[in-house]
Amino acid sequence: MDEATSQYGASDDVLLAAFANGDLTAARLLTDRLAPRILGHARRALGDPDEAEDVTQEVMMRLWRMAPDWTPGGAKVSTWTYRVAVNLCIDRLRARRRAGPPLDDIAEPADERPSVEAELHRKARAAALTDALAQLPERQAQAVRLRHLEGLGNPEIGEIMDIGVAAVESLIARGKRALAASLSELRPQLGLEDDGS
Repeated sequence: MDEATSQYGASDDVLLAAFANGDLTAARLLTDRLAPRILGHARRALGDPDEAEDVTQEVMMRLWRMAPDWTPGGAKVSTWTYRVAVNLCIDRLRARRRAGPPLDDIAEPADERPSVEAELHRKARAAALTDALAQLPERQAQAVRLRHLEGLGNPEIGEIMDIGVAAVESLIARGKRALAASLSELRPQLGLEDDGS
């Protein structure tokens, strides 16, 4: 082992030069000195211990790759590693923002579709209404369809049917009573017993 690396007090430049010349003990000493600072910064910046470990390893790998080209007396090794760590953390934070929140943090979207049971009830109700409308006198059925299925107002219905508004209201009222009577026995089968429909 090189005499300089046998002393923990050797400068970062000396340890990096010793590593570049093949001294693995120098690498261990330099890692012990620099890694805790890098790891601490990355943990604070990223808030994720695993990512902080990854950043620390990447900084040290970059340091080892550039060790043969290091010029002593220029930038301090500790400053260089800190700058690399800061930049790697910034890159990761930007990537997070572009990617959005983690999938585990995103709530499942509400399923807007009705349940199978609700859809079956809807179809059964529609079929029962169609059958009940077919049993009404044609003018009552037409007035009810235009008002409640097409959503038209009484004046529009009057124009379409060529009758007055009072006659429209009368047809609709009689049609609704007849529908209610014919559908009342089917309420439990149509899932209407609890919803007051």
